[in-house]
Amino acid sequence: MALFSAVRAGIDLGTVNFLVCEKGRGLVINQPSVVAIHNRDDSVVAVGDEALELEGRTPGALKVLYPLQGGAIADYRMTTAMLSHFINSLRGNFNLVRPEIVITVPAGVTTVEQRAVRDACEQAGARRPTHLIPEPLAAALGSDVPVDLPRGSMIVNIGGGRTEAAVISLYGIVASESVRIAGKQIDEAIQAYVRRKYKLSIGIRTAEEVKIAIGSALPDISPMQQAVRGRDTVSGLPKTITMSSTEIATAIEEPLSAIAQTVKNALSRTPPELAADILDRGIVLTGGGALLRNIEKLLTQATEVPCYITDSPLECAAIGAEKALDDIDIIERSLPTEEEMLIDLFPQARMD
Repeated sequence: MALFSAVRAGIDLGTVNFLVCEKGRGLVINQPSVVAIHNRDDSVVAVGDEALELEGRTPGALKVLYPLQGGAIADYRMTTAMLSHFINSLRGNFNLVRPEIVITVPAGVTTVEQRAVRDACEQAGARRPTHLIPEPLAAALGSDVPVDLPRGSMIVNIGGGRTEAAVISLYGIVASESVRIAGKQIDEAIQAYVRRKYKLSIGIRTAEEVKIAIGSALPDISPMQQAVRGRDTVSGLPKTITMSSTEIATAIEEPLSAIAQTVKNALSRTPPELAADILDRGIVLTGGGALLRNIEKLLTQATEVPCYITDSPLECAAIGAEKALDDIDIIERSLPTEEEMLIDLFPQARMD
């Protein structure tokens, strides 16, 4: 009978990372949202960690793709292939029962994008209907923020391709702002800075490694240093330079300013009573981007509201999606339906 027990899981479908938290087992999948395909027939060669290992090292016959961009599906077929790979690993070889899935989507996602995620998940083997949950709400649940109370809680989720700031009360999103600037754009800013200042071409993975090693949102009193290897754009030969954390802070100033402005915009749209709650309780930072050193200090300076980083910021959205399984009926009643979303987009369609 155990072979036919239903799997229940929460999925954080991110631009950069794909995480799955299974009911009763905890976090079971944490891999890159990457697919490697063969150029000749678009057949899938590798998914996740195996595909990422090929990035920048593939022959001409292979191509590495990120099927999600800015938190939304950019390549439906490759997203479905990635979902199928991971959902099948959840089910095992002999379990014929489709798993019940709660999957994260951006708070500002359109009805078309919602339908694409749901259809891809169900085509990949999930039970119908697939439940969708806004990523900031999932991150709040995974961070043990009391979103079931009539009090304002603010989440800033800095993911791989999108940053979302959301004010939550009674499971509903009262105000939100998002920008397609997050971890990947920070990596690209480092890559561009190194090329501009040092005439050195580095790969996006090298830029990410530098960010993780010495990256800082603010200049350090005692700067750290890191050797950076790449190709000299003038001579074409391999070259090594040394960078400091202060340089990284300068390199990523522009994308961080956009993130800070997004948080301020969300605060400006928050009702006064809930804004007072947020001032008392602070802003919770989640997502992989929250791991950047001093990011909480930068946002505290920008907003004049205390900011702090949740425990396990990278995993909290998947953990929250799994927790949502227990209260999914209540949560879905608190979220706008597709019809209500369309009315918000096209007010002239509202009927008296």
